[in-house]
Amino acid sequence: MFKVKATVVGFLGDEDKYPCHFQHKIGDEFIYDGEKCIGRICPDLLPLLAPKLIALHVAGPRYIEPVYYYPHWYAPVSMKAPNLKKYDGIGFKNVFVESYNEPKYHMSNLAPENAWKWPPHKERTVARDTMVVCPDPRTSVLLKLEAFDLSDKGYDVPFFRRQMAILSKVLPKPGIEVDKILNEFPKEEIEKIYPALSQIMLQALVEEVELMGYLEIRGGKAFVTKKGKVKLENFKKCLSAEEREALRI
Repeated sequence: MFKVKATVVGFLGDEDKYPCHFQHKIGDEFIYDGEKCIGRICPDLLPLLAPKLIALHVAGPRYIEPVYYYPHWYAPVSMKAPNLKKYDGIGFKNVFVESYNEPKYHMSNLAPENAWKWPPHKERTVARDTMVVCPDPRTSVLLKLEAFDLSDKGYDVPFFRRQMAILSKVLPKPGIEVDKILNEFPKEEIEKIYPALSQIMLQALVEEVELMGYLEIRGGKAFVTKKGKVKLENFKKCLSAEEREALRI
């Protein structure tokens, strides 16, 4: 599970003429850390934000909104051409322009970056970011959401502690095979501590740790990164002597 941040990255509407009444500014951050929300957020944005916050909390950077998968993002602009229906089945003609350069606040500017360009964008990144737009079309505050760390709050705490224990086992044995990490835990640690460990549990936990850059997997072998070492050390500093002894970290 992951901590999630929503950041105000722009205004798609005319904020000078129609100012945000909640007074959001570019750079404002709103964080869900697994048990509480931190920061200010307009109530008009909250209903749109909440489902995506939870999706990212669960899936982290693996979360991709379905709209990302549309191939039409990489098609050129088109115009009606009924005489070409015999080819495409509907009747469109390709218009090979980079963009129409519409006025600043034209509705087409709501499209994701690099959509419908010609030549098309070389990487499949259109609509990859998770975004939320304020429902007030005059101002249209734009927020970008991202999972930025492992969640160590709420009911995620036991799983986070297991992830830190995994780092502590891999650190002295760089290059250990991922499917051998479980062998580094004695039976008591595997079964006595919640959640009990298994290969499938370890696989899920390792994947999250890798996604946050604390662990690197190369050829089925695990290596703790510099970022991971810092994370583990900071975790240890937060533990009491009793906890360190119990966790054998």
